Amino acid sequence: MQNAAYDKASRVRLMVFDVDGILTDGKLLFGPEGEIIKVFHVLDGQGFRLLEKAGIKVAIITARQSPMVQKRAEDLGVEHVYMGAHDKRRAFSALLEKTGFTPADCGYIGDDLIDLPVLLQVGFSASVPNAHSEVRNRVDYVTHTEGGYGAAREICDLILKAQGKYQAIMETFLQ
Repeated sequence: MQNAAYDKASRVRLMVFDVDGILTDGKLLFGPEGEIIKVFHVLDGQGFRLLEKAGIKVAIITARQSPMVQKRAEDLGVEHVYMGAHDKRRAFSALLEKTGFTPADCGYIGDDLIDLPVLLQVGFSASVPNAHSEVRNRVDYVTHTEGGYGAAREICDLILKAQGKYQAIMETFLQ
């Protein structure tokens, strides 16, 4: 792991996640009635819960409107969800205004060009190996795991380790 990325992750107070390509594998399945399914990885959900337990807020910003994303966010207790955000910079500004955090307090993980306006202003930026090359080349950290297969969890664990909170959380499971 790059030391600079680890240092930047140590300052994250709010971690923001894109959905398609990060929390899912990026595939969109459509039936005659429209989008019919999204598949989320259980490890990512647990990662969200662990961040929240450690006092790190979680948010979602996605360009698509999806009842499945809304349901998953509700299941995980994610308070800040911005769907239909084709201008992610604007959604991110609204999130900052609502929470009082600064861009330097935030991390963001995304995989496509639409994510760059936010990735370039946060304190810690990340992406996945299957992201667009222009994104991978501009972020602080690229996960080892592909989007939809636990990449978000990898980022959650990295943040917890960088902040010295990972071992305490592990202890709660090892007793």
